[in-house]
Amino acid sequence: MEQPLKGKVALVAGATRGAGRQIAVQLGAAGATVYATGRTTRQQPSEIDRPETIEETAELVTAAGGTGIAVQVDHLVPEQVRALVARIDAEQGRLDVLVNDIWGAEKLFTWDKPLWEDSLDTGLHILRLAIDTHIITSYHALPLLIRNPGGLVVEMTDGTLAYNLDNYRVSFFYDLAKMSVLRLAFAQSHELRPHGATAVAITPGWLRSEQMLDHFGVTESNWLDATAKEPHFVISESPAYVGRAVAALAADPDVARWTGQSLSSGQLSQVYGFTDLDGSRPDWWRYFREVHEPGKPADATGYR
Repeated sequence: MEQPLKGKVALVAGATRGAGRQIAVQLGAAGATVYATGRTTRQQPSEIDRPETIEETAELVTAAGGTGIAVQVDHLVPEQVRALVARIDAEQGRLDVLVNDIWGAEKLFTWDKPLWEDSLDTGLHILRLAIDTHIITSYHALPLLIRNPGGLVVEMTDGTLAYNLDNYRVSFFYDLAKMSVLRLAFAQSHELRPHGATAVAITPGWLRSEQMLDHFGVTESNWLDATAKEPHFVISESPAYVGRAVAALAADPDVARWTGQSLSSGQLSQVYGFTDLDGSRPDWWRYFREVHEPGKPADATGYR
């Protein structure tokens, strides 16, 4: 199997589960050494209280063909992030890919509750989890990343720039968090360009994360059964899909053409030719505009 990222080093911050886990795995499948960070270990769960651990992610990376290294890090604590980057420098002497996928607010945000009725403390904590963690991680990691030309920073968010500009997302704090991450990518792209590095923002579509599968009472092997409850779930995608999008970008010698842009897994699949696990190419954001929002019946024909 071709491994275009052999010899490359990646840090996937927030790799315990969901998109972060599969980004780490797909970078590993392409040959990279991947540092998978998060708060949940086999010995110490986080307040999210789910079974996935960073050790499992690292093992999946290695099984896929890369080298997975699990490091417990709370990315809100600058000293822990500083120590992480110092370790990567000492062990590898380089960093080629940084993925900021930290979130951790799945159980914190509310739906359609106005700012003045929401919890201010919880809302500000959401912003810290979604924005401060990314800033702290980039602050410490970028000096190592720019040591060699060709580095890539990926800011993971929910929603493309085009969609989020014109649409209110869930609630005030969620909306601000996801929009801000798009701007983080844009700002970093300008500062990294003189150093030969690239920064982009990427969104998956409707993601079949572990938590989403649990919500519908299905697994990855029978996820289509969930369409009986939610027909539009037919356009959903596995986390491996966006993982392959990131791996494709990391292996592209001309990745700088994307710098500063907002990208999606479905968009990049059309450029790089990768598919989801079932061989399809779901394009959630086009489907959402053309089928879901107008209230048409669920039908993924021509969208995957």
